[in-house]
Amino acid sequence: MKKVNVSKFIFFPDIMIMSLFLLSGIIYLFIEGLRAEYLVFALFGLLIFSISEYSTHRFFFHRKAPKNKFFLKVLQRLHYDHHQYPNQLKLLFMPIWYSTPQFAVITFIMYLITNSLPNAISVAVGLMVMLLLYEWRHFKAHQPGKAKTKYGNWLKKTHLLHHYKNENYWFGVTNPFVDVLFGTLKDEKEVGKSQTARNIKTENTSSKVKML
Repeated sequence: MKKVNVSKFIFFPDIMIMSLFLLSGIIYLFIEGLRAEYLVFALFGLLIFSISEYSTHRFFFHRKAPKNKFFLKVLQRLHYDHHQYPNQLKLLFMPIWYSTPQFAVITFIMYLITNSLPNAISVAVGLMVMLLLYEWRHFKAHQPGKAKTKYGNWLKKTHLLHHYKNENYWFGVTNPFVDVLFGTLKDEKEVGKSQTARNIKTENTSSKVKML
């Protein structure tokens, strides 16, 4: 069985940068002195990401292609091109220019709500942990071979069904729970093959728009 090339994941620039951000957050919390409430806020960050993972994927990444060329280029880089070239390494990962501003805004909002920088940083740590888990699961789903666990193989299977059978189902990458809530987790035998799974752009998309 061919092994996953872990170095491709670890040394990808956006992964390395986010890992450094995560390490910085953890070091800060250690310096502040670990408290139980930090774990609670970190778990809240995990929950926020889990919900946004599904909602962003379904309602933003799969939205009808905008006519504005700039936003079209953004969506092409974030997701449209990933469906067209599902195994291209660069397109597997969320660009740092997309994820970092979102995390910064959420962290700032949590600081305003809690009036505590450590609690806000704890939420950011949870967000970053889940992002890296998401990236790892997504990376492995597009690599040859099987996962080490039945659950990992199942996640990989459902993600590949999303890419190669029907793009309107199986939006979860790290877990299926929100798919269950919204009815988009289906038995593959109940879902017909989509003709647009590899090209999720609509007719108003210009083929001349270049990737970012």
